[in-house]
Amino acid sequence: MDIKAKVSSGISLFRNNWKTPPEGRYMSIKEITSLSVGGIGVRLIAHCINQMIISTNNALLGNTIGIDAQTLYILYILSMIASFPLTGLRAHMIDNCRSMKGKYRPYIISMGIPTVLIGIFMIILPYETMTLFQKCFWVLLCNIGFQFFFSFTIDAYESLINVLSPNSIERSDVLSIRCIIENLSPSIANIFFPIVAKMITGQDTLYNMTVYRILFPPLLIAGFLISILVFVNTEEKIVRPKKHIVQVRFTDAFRAVASNKYFWVISLAGWMGFLEGSFGSIMGWMYHYQKPCSAAQYAIITAIAGNASLWPNIVAPFFIRRFGKKKIIIFSNVLNIGLIALMLPVVRMTGTPHIIWMLLFCSFINQFITSLGHLITPSINADIRDYQQYISGERIDGMFAAVGLIGNVISMATSSVLPIIYNKSGLNAETAVSLGYSANNVYDVLYNHDYFVNISSVLIIASVIGAVMNVIPMFFYDFTEAKQKAMIRVLRLRAASEDKEAGILTEDEQAQINLILSEAREYSEKAPVRARNKADREFNEKIEIARIVMEEINHYKTDKGRFEVSLAEKITAAGLSGFHNAEIITRQEIKALPSLTQEEKEIRKYAKKMLRDINYAAKAARKYFPDGVTQFDDSILEKLYKDEYEAEVALQNALAAMKKAKESGNNVTVHSNAVAECRKNLKKVKAELSKANRQNAIYYSAAKPWLDACKTVRRCRTNDFAVQKQ
Repeated sequence: MDIKAKVSSGISLFRNNWKTPPEGRYMSIKEITSLSVGGIGVRLIAHCINQMIISTNNALLGNTIGIDAQTLYILYILSMIASFPLTGLRAHMIDNCRSMKGKYRPYIISMGIPTVLIGIFMIILPYETMTLFQKCFWVLLCNIGFQFFFSFTIDAYESLINVLSPNSIERSDVLSIRCIIENLSPSIANIFFPIVAKMITGQDTLYNMTVYRILFPPLLIAGFLISILVFVNTEEKIVRPKKHIVQVRFTDAFRAVASNKYFWVISLAGWMGFLEGSFGSIMGWMYHYQKPCSAAQYAIITAIAGNASLWPNIVAPFFIRRFGKKKIIIFSNVLNIGLIALMLPVVRMTGTPHIIWMLLFCSFINQFITSLGHLITPSINADIRDYQQYISGERIDGMFAAVGLIGNVISMATSSVLPIIYNKSGLNAETAVSLGYSANNVYDVLYNHDYFVNISSVLIIASVIGAVMNVIPMFFYDFTEAKQKAMIRVLRLRAASEDKEAGILTEDEQAQINLILSEAREYSEKAPVRARNKADREFNEKIEIARIVMEEINHYKTDKGRFEVSLAEKITAAGLSGFHNAEIITRQEIKALPSLTQEEKEIRKYAKKMLRDINYAAKAARKYFPDGVTQFDDSILEKLYKDEYEAEVALQNALAAMKKAKESGNNVTVHSNAVAECRKNLKKVKAELSKANRQNAIYYSAAKPWLDACKTVRRCRTNDFAVQKQ
């Protein structure tokens, strides 16, 4: 094929897939482009806000505003304590969100606006005239706001990829493209920051509030405007029944995530590696305090260092397909240990000509390897959430952040280590005074060559220790790409089963289910072969997938499945208003259940959960339905969600018409009245929807065991192709 034909073929492919995903994929080129370009805006916001977030080695808060590391640690503790209820609220909002706009997309806008406003407010405060207490008060107050609004914005954006496609490989591919494009914003900002700082201050310094006040507000506003692309041009695609009503109790969601073993493996890796990033400030310190290069040279250095994150994004999809996520993360972390250690002899040569370029070389290689691992982490987190839906039946992504609060408690303890390291190595007021500097800014100690070398060396050693601790938990991660594919197929079977019962399963969807079933039956009886090439690996993967799918299909033939049916039949026999008082299963019966084998343990665990659910439902029934539980009509919610969508579209159209009338110089009174009427109607619909959601939540809390039991009995008796685990 000649070049002209290749170009023509590429253009045709681009046109065909601009709005329509390729076969076997879920995201169109337009959607991928919008996610990635919009990500430039999100990263621009994050680039600015992350420099305002309290940490013990924050250069803006420490070196520029002048808050010492020990005080920053106290502020960090207070901000973390404040984050606990805010994170729980955020988790509950995400997990119980049922909007036609999606689970995550709306929050990029609604939480992005207050994030930008708080960021601008914090950066323009007159810190030069404030006391230390006043500085701490305003920094802490703004950070409490960031804990909710900024964390919500970033979580919504990062988690969006989890629901844009159920295909793990596609998610990895899109993440690579997204990272390449979105990282342009911090890279460009890092290039121009030292140059603009030099122009504004006339000095080779980064630590000047005027620089931040001039640059950050327009960057934050521009970032938000660009991020709107993500909201406008993406579509969430969660694999679940079309009429699935989202209603998750906080305690149930918390308990479900807490039982997710893969969540703990990944979390432990992060918690144990808390020291790994300790060396991150050294290059900036070297430039500011040891003056090894000019502002223009440092701009080039930061540009090169930032470019290190680009190349892993290009090669990552190939590596994931060939080796799998686990092997890549372990390899990159082990290699990273040696690369961090290489920095030690370099910083000890501080003062040697061009030494910062040698530090850049070490940092570049380190960043390359680290970025490869960091790129895979979001993909792993997406897989873990698929697994959570597989074991619990609900998409409870938000609760991961709530359970992750345990990590915040750990971080509060481990974050005290770095200030102690700073203090022990000489970064304190006593040393500053002894060297002739002011005690108001202990970082001036770094102007001294010997102390700079000593402190930097200690931080590198601490980073090596952190890197070693970080890699250990990953050896226990065994969630393969094949398992993820199998679980997505199981989720499709479960969703199709409910849609079939509701009479809304399409012919195309039925054909896809038939294909899953026939392939599962075909390959489940085959024996794996020695993996000598790609074809052998794909063959073995199909066998692994098929066996997991067949386990789902044959679930009710197992002892656990039969036990589930026995309890479900008792509940349905008692009826919606009677099962609360019926003796379905007692604590004594649960204690008498055997627990020697893994399946027996699972049966006992299920029995405990059912007893807990029944007791909770009985309590809700006594409180809200003293005369008996009455069934809630789901069609009410369906209609109200549709009404809400139509009311929002009507408001947008009315606003557009009013804007057009203004631009044309026409009378806008009629349009203004129409806008007011649309807003009034939207407010009314939202109020009715909120009331209906509360009523549904009350009904669901009292009826959940009965609803689940009805599903189990129906599927067992009809021998349907899919089952729903409770």
